[in-house]
Amino acid sequence: MRKLLVLGFVGLLAQLIDGSLGMAYGVTSSTLLLAAGLAPAAASAAVHFSEIGTSLVSGFSHAKFGNVDWRTVGILAIPGFVGAFVGATFLVSIDGDTAKPWVGALLLGLGVYVIYRFLVLGGQRPTFKERPSVRFLAPMGLFGGALDAIGGGGWGPVGTTSLLSSGRLEPRKVVGSIDTSEFVVAVGGSLGFILALGSSGIEWGYALALLAGGVVAAPIAAWLVRILPARVLGVAAGGLIVVTNARTILEAAGSPSSLTWWIVGALFVAWIAGITWAVRQERAAAAAEAAGSDVLAPV
Repeated sequence: MRKLLVLGFVGLLAQLIDGSLGMAYGVTSSTLLLAAGLAPAAASAAVHFSEIGTSLVSGFSHAKFGNVDWRTVGILAIPGFVGAFVGATFLVSIDGDTAKPWVGALLLGLGVYVIYRFLVLGGQRPTFKERPSVRFLAPMGLFGGALDAIGGGGWGPVGTTSLLSSGRLEPRKVVGSIDTSEFVVAVGGSLGFILALGSSGIEWGYALALLAGGVVAAPIAAWLVRILPARVLGVAAGGLIVVTNARTILEAAGSPSSLTWWIVGALFVAWIAGITWAVRQERAAAAAEAAGSDVLAPV
């Protein structure tokens, strides 16, 4: 019972992060389940079944707050479903850990670019003119769905990172669209796991505990992403990408645990400093806009 309560809290925290930044639900939940002794396939299956409910509530909440670009969701859905189904079906025989360092390095590089894009703006706010194309979204959905099923998480890191780094969609709509399309990805992965493992191979209690916590957090996260400025949200998401994948790369390279945590801790401090700086820049830009409107206002 205590373990289920802990998992419920983890589901709440993971969905709060995922719904605000567009990633980390699967990574956070899968990490804990693996630490509890579950096999990778069983852990990923429990996460995906819980995501069916959490992503549905999260998508509804994001849509209510106007955070969803439905064209993007429509293009991502089918490739994401196919990728997740195929990835789940072959997870039992595929070593997903082998690919993690390489994918982590790619995502880390994109995370640095995201931070640069939103942090170094010369005092100006970001603008978003073009929408992502089908040729960009379809392969991303296929790859992200497969990685999500194989690694227990990956739809958010791949989708959110790629869309943010492209600069074609404002951050709150990136997060909302990725979270909404994740419902279809979770269904595809879950069907694949049912076929590969059977219902007896699924830890239903773990999945329900994660689901309960995630459902509570989803509306809060959707509201939070709506009120956060693009600059702050972009830096926050980029920093999460860098910190998460730096740890993955260091552990895969055999770095001593103490050194890994020192480096991750330093990156975390730098991440918080970047968010603080972004908040100050946003306030300065808002103050400048207010001052300009006061000057132009009729007397």
